Amino acid sequence: MATRERRLAEFDGHGEPPSDQSVEVLCEDHSGTYKLPFQCRRVDGEWLNSESGSTVEATVVGWRLPRR
Repeated sequence: MATRERRLAEFDGHGEPPSDQSVEVLCEDHSGTYKLPFQCRRVDGEWLNSESGSTVEATVVGWRLPRR
C-alpha cells in the first residue's frame, strides 16, 4: 500500500488539466498502479492518447505535468 500512496503523491495534479495540454497519467488495475507510456489529454470528460487520439481504456487515478 505504501507504494500506491507514494506513486499517487508523485501524480499531484488537482482537478482536470486543460484540454489543450498533454500530461502524464497514473492508472490502476487489479495488479497495482502504472504510468502510461504515452501522454494523454482530458477532453469532454474522457482521457485520450495525445498521439493517436484514442480513448484511454484504463482507470486514471492521477495526472501530472510532463517531467523533462
